[in-house]
Amino acid sequence: MRRWLADAETALANHSDRLNAINIFPVADGDTGTNLYHTVRAASTAAAATEGTDLGLLLGAAGQAAMEEAWGNSGTLFAVFLDAFAASLAGHTRLSAPLLARALHRAQIRAWSALSEPVGGTMLSVLEAAAGGAAAAAGAGAHEDSNLALAAALDGAVEAALGAVVETEAQLGVLTNARVVDAGGVGLLLVLAALRTTVLGEGIPEDTLETLHGFRVQDPHIHGAQPEAVGVEIMCTIQLSPLDAAVLRQRLDEIGESVIMSPVGAFDDEAGLCRWRVHVHVADPEAAVGLIREIGEPERVAFTELRSQGPGAGAEDAAGQVAEDSRRGH
Repeated sequence: MRRWLADAETALANHSDRLNAINIFPVADGDTGTNLYHTVRAASTAAAATEGTDLGLLLGAAGQAAMEEAWGNSGTLFAVFLDAFAASLAGHTRLSAPLLARALHRAQIRAWSALSEPVGGTMLSVLEAAAGGAAAAAGAGAHEDSNLALAAALDGAVEAALGAVVETEAQLGVLTNARVVDAGGVGLLLVLAALRTTVLGEGIPEDTLETLHGFRVQDPHIHGAQPEAVGVEIMCTIQLSPLDAAVLRQRLDEIGESVIMSPVGAFDDEAGLCRWRVHVHVADPEAAVGLIREIGEPERVAFTELRSQGPGAGAEDAAGQVAEDSRRGH
């Protein structure tokens, strides 16, 4: 699992520029590759520093780190995915086909529920397809706990995810018009392919990735031809009761878009509170933060202007500007 996250970090670093180039949904700000890379790097760093062989504890620590350090919409959804994936592996020291299928299914449900307005043709569709592919392969043929069954489940998940990425182009009008696949979906595909690479030594060939519309190195930066992104992305962590969390979600839905709320860590039964990671796009950031403070005291508040990173802004090139935006919002 440590090697998986390290491999995923490398894969995203190598492909961040192309992910940025095709990032036009939900806003054309060209930073999906950058955001995923930095979020996965936080998870990988935490996993490397976590001792023990309990897969749930190891990936749980990685998921918590990813949630706390998540960058952007895509990074937040990856963190939700990893945190939910970890929960299904608690107490296990070996990954099996049934566990993989269960973990992907749980992650799929959690990711869909984290968004106020989930949309198909995105990372959500790719995760759903991967969960279905793993489950179908895990239930066929070899003994379910065998290495052969795990290999089949990984193949099923990655192949289904690849097919779902191709289909995203036809599922969202903005992608159809631009003739490009969803950037977040491709990013999740790279993460899942990294798991197959770690276990089986075989990921996704580069020539297969280059069949995805817009993903060839020589293809133009699609997001540059889209309308300029406007508004501000706000991210924070806040302790709330379940009722207050529901109220905050409703209020953010009224003033913003791309609302994502997911619990961070375990629920405190004694206090009746849970830490929540909050993500929203708004036109008026001061009003949004004021609204949040009416319900609770946010921590780690970060603002990022929703503007294009420009052609050639990869994982390291774009990092300075995004970090600068965040510092201004603390």
